[in-house]
Amino acid sequence: MIQQQLRRLLPEREVDASAALVLLCGSAAAVVVWKWLGKRQILKKMEEARRTRDEGLKKMAKAVQQFREQIPSVQTDAILSLPLMELTGRLHEGSLSPKTVLYTYLEKALEVTEQTNSIRHFIPECEDQLQEIQQQKEKGLLFGVPISIKDHIGHKGHLSTCGLVQCLGTPMQEDSVLVKVLKKQGAIPFAMTNVPQSLFSYDCSNPIFGRTLNPFNPQKSPGGSSGGEGALIAGGGSILGIGSDIGGSIRLPSSFCGLCGLKPTAERLSLAGVSGPVSGILAVPCALGPMARDVDSLALCMKALLCQEMFQLDPTVPPIPFDEEVYSSSAPLRIGYYDTDDYVPLPPCMRRAVEETRRALQAAGHKLVPFSPPRIGYVMNELFLKTFFADGGRAWLDVFTGGIVDPSLKPQVNCCKIPRLGKKLLALILKPLFPRLADYLSALAGMRSVKEMWNHHHQIEVYRTEFITRWRELQLDVVLCPVLGPAFTMGYPGKLLTAVSSTMLYNVLNFPAGVVPVSKVTEADEEELKLYRGSCGDPWDQMLKQAVAGAVGLPVAVQCVALPWREELCLRLMKEVETLSHEKKAA
Repeated sequence: MIQQQLRRLLPEREVDASAALVLLCGSAAAVVVWKWLGKRQILKKMEEARRTRDEGLKKMAKAVQQFREQIPSVQTDAILSLPLMELTGRLHEGSLSPKTVLYTYLEKALEVTEQTNSIRHFIPECEDQLQEIQQQKEKGLLFGVPISIKDHIGHKGHLSTCGLVQCLGTPMQEDSVLVKVLKKQGAIPFAMTNVPQSLFSYDCSNPIFGRTLNPFNPQKSPGGSSGGEGALIAGGGSILGIGSDIGGSIRLPSSFCGLCGLKPTAERLSLAGVSGPVSGILAVPCALGPMARDVDSLALCMKALLCQEMFQLDPTVPPIPFDEEVYSSSAPLRIGYYDTDDYVPLPPCMRRAVEETRRALQAAGHKLVPFSPPRIGYVMNELFLKTFFADGGRAWLDVFTGGIVDPSLKPQVNCCKIPRLGKKLLALILKPLFPRLADYLSALAGMRSVKEMWNHHHQIEVYRTEFITRWRELQLDVVLCPVLGPAFTMGYPGKLLTAVSSTMLYNVLNFPAGVVPVSKVTEADEEELKLYRGSCGDPWDQMLKQAVAGAVGLPVAVQCVALPWREELCLRLMKEVETLSHEKKAA
């Protein structure tokens, strides 16, 4: 049969059909072998990366052991319990040495990473930096402070992997601008933390370095994509960390892990030297920001970073120093508030947190004004998702070298793999029954022309103008609103990408936004969750309910927002919320 077909295909030449058949079989075998060798090479790279990580952690443990032998009487718990403001004070006055603090945190970080898998790589050069800061003429604002940084923030001599095999090649040739400024201010970067594969997830798992766990409950996610930072800081292994945020990646781990986190206006801190899986997406920009246990730590970090060193190293960063007067002000604020965006109704505990915080702020003398963000479903699908999947997801799918996809990402990847026509047809069929699912699939289909993309960018500008107009009509200083939480059970973030509507809004708008923990999930919250029905009666409503179940005792947070370039005002509201929350707990 095959020989006859070959003769028909090649009628004018005398062909040895058997030889042709052998050639075809040989070619097929060569393709199989080539794919096998490629897969083997990928697995070898992954094993090498894991081995390098493990050797680094062993080196870290050895350094800690040597320090312990030299100075066995260190009061570890006392040092670890110090807030950053007090720690920096003691480091500056000399009552604590940077060496003691560094090795105390290294020891704790090893312990936390053993439990949560939060560190992707130890930075052995931290010991060199320890010597460097002793030579500095002036002690910087972060003198002697050990600091952790997210995987893709460049550090000389280390990989920025984004959890991807394709990034396991060449180490960074120099520090990112942010790392340079941190070092100039006396900070000691000591660890790079784990991230989800490709960063485009609010879980924290990748095929190379594995899954990071929530330090409060190993069945729960720490959030993402700055999940390694969230787990390490919440577990006590770092006092200050730097994350990044393009849809909630600082704020969601902060919410899930009970931390304070700030996403500044995107251009407020330099992105030079920061890697990403897909470059050139500008319509919804990425922002770097601090994560810590309290708001004062975030403010100190911003104050340290917003210095002449950063403005000189990166002239694209506006030379706006930190405004201490705004942050320290006690003048009453006019605060807009809402407890739902009407697109993804959040669990009862998150709405309770907003209501309790609203009442506390009002009792403290602030003016609270109802505020309603417009058209969140439109923003989520037409503005946010279409920005990242403008090409139907092809550029994103290309980053998964060798087709190796982490299980936590497979629901998103499988949706992207549906052909454009298939997405459109499915959206049409589902629209009458499940409109949210239909709009999501339609958004993943992307755009078909440059003109359509230009119009899309214009629509983002139109929406920002509309939002700011509504804000100014109410004469608001800041806004109090919910954030997604409590921590999701493992595996659910990949099934509920659009649940990030509460955070993604302020990436589209490019407003500074921060998260503050104010409460914990109670038994009453868990009972009320049983009555949760969502908003659309679609599978996502049921999934969200399942994702947050079993969270009694886990952190509950709220979100604070200000207009662009007003990070100090955002932090001011966060500090006010934090203070009132502490007063309530103490009462």
